[in-house]
Amino acid sequence: MRRDKLKIILDILDICNSSANKTKIVYRANLNFKMANLYLEIMTKEGLLEIDGGDSGKLYSTTTKGRELLSDVRQIYERLEQYSAESE
Repeated sequence: MRRDKLKIILDILDICNSSANKTKIVYRANLNFKMANLYLEIMTKEGLLEIDGGDSGKLYSTTTKGRELLSDVRQIYERLEQYSAESE
């Protein structure tokens, strides 16, 4: 089953909650490097992720804006699941 773009964004935000390098994001989000680069660029530009540079390379971290989005969308998914279960 294919994931939609929103689900991929949520996966990346969740992975980066505890900081992650690009390789970790690629493997845990099940993306290739080309797709990961595209998402990371967009998410950084939109202020959902920030880049911390250190001796070990770039680390991506979820910003406050990103954590709020993650929380809001999770609540929406939970409500949709509730409504779906009630209608069955």
